[in-house]
Amino acid sequence: MKNIFNFKHLKGDLFGGLTAGIVALPLALAFGVSSGLGPSAGLYGAIFVSFFAALFGGTNTQISGPTAPMTAVSMVVIAGIIAINDGDLSKALPAILTVFLLAGLFQIGLGLIGLGKYIKYIPYPVVSGFMTAIGVIILITQILPSIGYYPKEDAAFVEQFKPQAEEIILDNILKEETGEGILVLEDFRETIIRSEHVTEDQILKESQTLAAKEASGVLGAIKVLPRAIKHISWLELLLALGTIVIIYGFKRITTAVPSTLVALLVMSGVAVGFNLDYRPIEQIPGGLPIPNLEIFTGFDLKSVLPYIFTALTLSLLGAIDSLLTSVVADNMTKTKHKANKELIGQGIGNSLGAIFGGIPGAGATIRTVVNIKAGGKTKLSGMVSGIVLLLILLVLGPIASQIPAAVLAGILITVGIGVMDYKGLKAIPYMPRDTVIKIGKVVLFRLSSDVLIMFTVLILSSIWNLVYAVGIGLVFASLMFMKKIGDLTSERSDVKSLLHEKSWPDEVDFPQSLKEEVFVKHIKGPLFFGSTSHFEHLAKQIPETTSAVIIRMERVPYIDQSGLYAMEDVVIDLTKEGKKVLLVGILNQPKLRLERIDIIPDLIPEEQLFDNFKDCLVWIKENVKDNY
Repeated sequence: MKNIFNFKHLKGDLFGGLTAGIVALPLALAFGVSSGLGPSAGLYGAIFVSFFAALFGGTNTQISGPTAPMTAVSMVVIAGIIAINDGDLSKALPAILTVFLLAGLFQIGLGLIGLGKYIKYIPYPVVSGFMTAIGVIILITQILPSIGYYPKEDAAFVEQFKPQAEEIILDNILKEETGEGILVLEDFRETIIRSEHVTEDQILKESQTLAAKEASGVLGAIKVLPRAIKHISWLELLLALGTIVIIYGFKRITTAVPSTLVALLVMSGVAVGFNLDYRPIEQIPGGLPIPNLEIFTGFDLKSVLPYIFTALTLSLLGAIDSLLTSVVADNMTKTKHKANKELIGQGIGNSLGAIFGGIPGAGATIRTVVNIKAGGKTKLSGMVSGIVLLLILLVLGPIASQIPAAVLAGILITVGIGVMDYKGLKAIPYMPRDTVIKIGKVVLFRLSSDVLIMFTVLILSSIWNLVYAVGIGLVFASLMFMKKIGDLTSERSDVKSLLHEKSWPDEVDFPQSLKEEVFVKHIKGPLFFGSTSHFEHLAKQIPETTSAVIIRMERVPYIDQSGLYAMEDVVIDLTKEGKKVLLVGILNQPKLRLERIDIIPDLIPEEQLFDNFKDCLVWIKENVKDNY
């Protein structure tokens, strides 16, 4: 606890936490609105994640809270669960928060099993494509609120969905009757009676839900954009543009004061001060956050089960986001974070945040940098940041509720622009074109596999599904990597007789008279499923004059199950042909695996294993005769 309450750094921690909390306020509100749960959810998430991730985490100066990537994935969860609950947020909320709770618990689990150190192995092109997609999603989806267009409030647009809404309502009535066991095909009297009780308000509500769904996401926003432009609110547009101009312009004057906060205060002050007819954000409830116990009392496994993978993805994304920020903090403070402890802290923060109705968060790079520059040194700074936000909620909640929605849309547009991975995008022209696209023998074009992976993730994330896109990107990147390693291994691992192959230094004294009788196979690199096909050609390429095959394994650090069985097949084939198989310099991992399936000693006796080529050469001279 001494690192938390080190009063030597109290002044810096208090000022750092205060500054980070103020910077976090507009972003927390904006991310809450963007998620679909409202500004209070963003604020609750910032309070709990910031405080508890700092208290239990492994990075002293980390400031956590809702971030763009976490919010983008949360949007998918929220929209999906609301849709299956007839557009009713109150009905969907327990299931939504349960998914967020699971994500937090998964993060705790990741930390406990020590997975933190493996996060760094996620390929950069996948991360780059995902981050750029996050920027694209935020940027495009915030165009509609920035011009004051809300599909649910466009009467003519909503009217188009009335027939479909009536079909859905009728379908729900039939499902209810089926569940009650009263649906009889010959007699629809009960169905008619129930349908007569359907009100216009119910049809309107269902139509609005369908309209909102139609306009959701990147494709939905683009689809309704022409209509939105016809219904543009110039006041909302000016508020959003004014916010964007101040955010970018004020940075040129000074960075001592957060430009996002300045934009929020100035544009909100103008809107309220001049009594403009603007659209405010949703009401932020006053008082302390209250736990949503329906997560536990109304738990429904069926409603949550489809989102288990999404919860796991959220936890992994939060882990990546947080640990990348931890690295930034380490570089600035010359310290070393504890990865697994950080994941546990993030998981506790997200779990508690979910129980109190907050959206999930992660380590936030900008807020962490602000904290460090303002003097934050210990975990107390992150805890102070959460307390500052809680005080703002308790004291300024009613005032914050007057913030224009267009101002938050403007803030989010700048976040979307800033979160894109420009480093990866700028590198595209310079990436090696190592992948050939061809039909038959005709080469159509060459491109970089890294760029291909990045754009695959970017496009699928933007127009389809963030979660699945990352999964496909990881599989794609893994397959490409395995192909490259397999090709590289086969290129370096020549299949030639000693007579024709370039000898290794310790093979130069090999008897010239035995070079037709002895075949040497040099394996360079891991023997895994990406390279087994090349290895399996060995038995077919060995000359008939060969009576002994030396397989040199000094440079084989690893062999997987595919490589294991490939070697078994080759050894069996060679043994049937009466050829002796000798292994030289086999390392611990490959040897252990060969012993486990009894290749050693059943197929290759211990006396045919050698630590070095010199010992093997002695055996060759004693046991191999010059027949050719």
